[in-house]
Amino acid sequence: MLNNLNIEEILFLDIETVPIAPEFDKLSENWKKLWRHKMQFKINDGELPDDLYDRAGIYAEFGKIICISAGYVIQKKR
Repeated sequence: MLNNLNIEEILFLDIETVPIAPEFDKLSENWKKLWRHKMQFKINDGELPDDLYDRAGIYAEFGKIICISAGYVIQKKR
C-alpha cells in the first residue's frame, strides 16, 4: 500500500505537548474536578484519576503545545 508513495511528496509534522501543570497537585481545584470527571471511565481498579495525570498532555483541554516541527526529504541524485 505504501510502496507507491514518493517520500519527497510527504510533509512530516511533529507536535510536542505537555500537561498544563507539571503535577496534578499544582492544578486549581476546578481543573482537578474536570480531570477527575474526564478520567472516571479510563481508570482501572485500584487507580485514582490523579494517577493518570502524566497522560494529560495528550488531551487537548489539559495540554499545551511546546514545539511544532516540520520536515521533508530531498533525495540527492548521484
